[in-house]
Amino acid sequence: MLHIALWKRVLILAVCVSGLLFSFPNGFYSRVETHNDAVAAIETFGATSEREAESAVWPSFLPSTLINLGLDLRGGAHLLAEVHVEDVYADRMDVYWPEVRQALVALRDQVGFVERVDTAPRGTLQVRIQRPEAIESALQAVRDLAQPVVSLTAGIGATDIVVSGQGDVVAVELSPEERAATDNRTVQQALEIIRRRIDEVGTREPSIQRQGENRILIQVPGVGSAAELKALIGTTARLTFHPVVSSTTDPDARAGPGNILVPHLDREGEFYIVERAAVLSGEDLVDAQPAFDQNGLPSVTFRFNPAGARIFGQYTSDNVGALFATVLDGEVITAPQIREPITGGSGQITGNFTVESSTELAILLRAGALPAELTFLEERTVSPGLGQDSIDAGRIACIVAFAAVIVFMALSYGLFGVFADVALILNVALLLGILSVFGATLTLPG
Repeated sequence: MLHIALWKRVLILAVCVSGLLFSFPNGFYSRVETHNDAVAAIETFGATSEREAESAVWPSFLPSTLINLGLDLRGGAHLLAEVHVEDVYADRMDVYWPEVRQALVALRDQVGFVERVDTAPRGTLQVRIQRPEAIESALQAVRDLAQPVVSLTAGIGATDIVVSGQGDVVAVELSPEERAATDNRTVQQALEIIRRRIDEVGTREPSIQRQGENRILIQVPGVGSAAELKALIGTTARLTFHPVVSSTTDPDARAGPGNILVPHLDREGEFYIVERAAVLSGEDLVDAQPAFDQNGLPSVTFRFNPAGARIFGQYTSDNVGALFATVLDGEVITAPQIREPITGGSGQITGNFTVESSTELAILLRAGALPAELTFLEERTVSPGLGQDSIDAGRIACIVAFAAVIVFMALSYGLFGVFADVALILNVALLLGILSVFGATLTLPG
């Protein structure tokens, strides 16, 4: 007779029981899902009688991990987005301008006065000098600002900028090597921010993947529509704080060197001329929450990191009485007057908000701004009804096939066929248990 050591029998039994135990919740998918959602809500927002009742629909002593259902089974949204990496080139040139100006100002005796050319092509920084005969000195001064490209694909000696000159104009552009490195960083950053935004709303098991050089594929099960998902991830949410130079109702007003003309978000026909260089940006925020202002209207409160808090406190101390604009995606939300120094590192954004829009803005600010604008090339909503039909059809097919195999094995091989059937059932249970423990996603082909 075959002898199996006791410890081996105990181990086999323990593995089989564990597999059955961890696969068991998948037989009560809706109930366990309700329990898990309630537990997560209690941990995040606190307990209520309704949440406690929902958490009690499944015993807490039993495992509650589930196999996640893919887009084709559960329904949801499918988006293919393209990242406009060219936007980052223009932003980089805005960052370079103060350095270039400072380098040329140091040569004022040779080059004379300098000014930025506002009509330069997007992604190119052009600076006009007063004395064209000093163009070579100006070019060398700007070339000295170049830095090595930090990239695995860049060649030895590659620098981040290309400097050229014609007449009295110095032109600065990103080098091809730096553009390639910037493209890669931008897409990776956009992918991570999209993931954080989706995670903020508690969506389970989104699939977010990079496709090609500048495209991102987003699939989120359980979302009602592609439009809902676009509203969440398609907003750039670039928040900046600018000193206000003046306000106007003329959309063609000349902003002047170093300034930009920005429309007001809610007041049609009202524009602000603000300094191009922002004092602070959304990158300096560590938290943002929906709230209500002193009038009981929806608003968003925010808190800066220590460095941002120091800058904010210093600026408000030095500019009491001045207007300070909060700009979101190129539109002024509010431009209040600084009445007193704000040294606590926190503030409040007010405007024509609803409760929903203030909550959405807080989510976007917490997740961070997209580094560049997105264009959606493909969008598709998978109906939950189609997913349920697939689940029902698959369930019937599995039951029929499983029963047919079990009956065939038992009739063909007798007792040994029954043993094989038991092994087959345990094998399926172990597979489901392992998939549940690791939170794997099950699709219709799988």
